[in-house]
Amino acid sequence: VHDQIGLSEDGRLTRSSNRSGGLEGGMTTGEPLIVRAAMKPISTTLTPLGSVNLATGEPDQTVYERSDFCATPRAVPVIEAMVALVLADALLEKLGGDNLDDLHTRFESLRQSSLSDLTMDNQPWRFGYDDWA
Repeated sequence: VHDQIGLSEDGRLTRSSNRSGGLEGGMTTGEPLIVRAAMKPISTTLTPLGSVNLATGEPDQTVYERSDFCATPRAVPVIEAMVALVLADALLEKLGGDNLDDLHTRFESLRQSSLSDLTMDNQPWRFGYDDWA
């Protein structure tokens, strides 16, 4: 699935859709990040298993008990927290800094950048497209 790339009037790269879910080639596109997740069913067995009674320390058998019939609602905050942790780690790696003021300044600077900010050897970087003209 591909999202078409265009150029806005102020020189920013834009996308006409977000079919990729905000990621292409392991990098974010600037579009909202969409996460799809799955989890296995809760393990349950009707046959008692050998175990240990923690109160007495004696060998014992497990008791069949199924109290959590749908774990999906419990997975949501765990998934949200892990996505936030991974994104925060990537942001710290990109921006550096050891305090929030530095991070905020660098983040705002990053958000204001445009295609014309990309230069190589003090010349606008054209991604090699001038050679095709």
